[in-house]
Amino acid sequence: MQTPVHTPVQTLPSAARTRLQARPRVPAALSTWLQKADIRIDGPRPWDLQLNRPRLFGRVLRHWSMGLGEAYMDGDWDCEQLDEFFTRLLRLRADQPPGGLARLKLAWALLEAAWRNPQAPDKAFVVGERHYDLGNDLFEHMLDARMVYSCGFWGHARTLDQAQEDKLEMICRKLQLAPGMTLLDIGCGWGGLARHAALHHGAQVTGITVSREQARHAEKLCAGLPVNVRLMDYRALQGRFDRIASVGMFEHVGPKNHATYLDTACRLLADDGLFLLHTIGADRPNGSTDPWIERYIFPGGHLPAASELARAAERGFVIEDWHNFGPDYDRTLMEWHARFEAAWPELKARYSERFRRMWRYYLLSCAGFFRSRQGQLWQLVLAKPQRAGAYRSIRPFQPTPSGKP
Repeated sequence: MQTPVHTPVQTLPSAARTRLQARPRVPAALSTWLQKADIRIDGPRPWDLQLNRPRLFGRVLRHWSMGLGEAYMDGDWDCEQLDEFFTRLLRLRADQPPGGLARLKLAWALLEAAWRNPQAPDKAFVVGERHYDLGNDLFEHMLDARMVYSCGFWGHARTLDQAQEDKLEMICRKLQLAPGMTLLDIGCGWGGLARHAALHHGAQVTGITVSREQARHAEKLCAGLPVNVRLMDYRALQGRFDRIASVGMFEHVGPKNHATYLDTACRLLADDGLFLLHTIGADRPNGSTDPWIERYIFPGGHLPAASELARAAERGFVIEDWHNFGPDYDRTLMEWHARFEAAWPELKARYSERFRRMWRYYLLSCAGFFRSRQGQLWQLVLAKPQRAGAYRSIRPFQPTPSGKP
């Protein structure tokens, strides 16, 4: 047998030699955590963690998810494929702290979530101000031409624009929209669905949002169409609508308000109407939101489990259809990330390098969340018990495995 050749430390390039000689001992808890997910520190694979500053270890042990995310923002570590790094951690459920101070902080977060209501009416506009009002230039570069900020439908789409157009059309067909019908779009974003429904289906649309930037853009986008955009909280809305759509809004409602949200939709929906609820979901109940996401991305956010959603819906609705296409969010997020990075030379004059790392971490960690199948994307069609007749679900054409119809 040939004796393996080992390269002496002295003959390595100076940067690699410095890293090898100065590398600190990895705490056992973190070593076990990473090994479980087949992730190595300073390993050669694209999903391996590259250590830049040893303080990373203490930050993670003390603050877990928050420490990991903030350390990445500060440049304490890097990873060539963050999406795959998180896929591996989440697939093995290695995202939970193993013990120590981080475990105690998680316990406190669960207790705090049990009594706190961060989505109360007086806090309804916080997420709009801190996330959706960051700047339309950011979202214009990252999103598709319609600025649709929710999962695309990739059944047969080749581009992000097509995936979002297919999703909007699928929503309208599931709602069985007809000319002259009134549609309420709760959380209308930048107006993509409102415009599509009015332009292609002849609907009269009322869109509501808690973001001033979104409201301004939606009004311009829908100019000349029967679309009325309002800056308001859903709880304050009055009226009656033939159809209701809620796309990417339920994630901001919070478990203490699930019943209120669906009761409000029930109050606003005509007896023979249909309500489409499009939401991210979690594969199991989770008492608290990831603290890094809560602080830096979506304050007050919460992802419902199927059991939580069904329990809230059954108060006043019949569940006519439940469609899951969660893996499509992985691809959507990767498209957003590619566009964001490509646009960075134009964006960097307004946004800092720390923001760039934060936004990259957000998009790619979320891609890993869906790739691991912890994350789901559901579209529910709900109706009141008074609605007569059977509901026939719509599924757009999807190619066969061979690519032929």
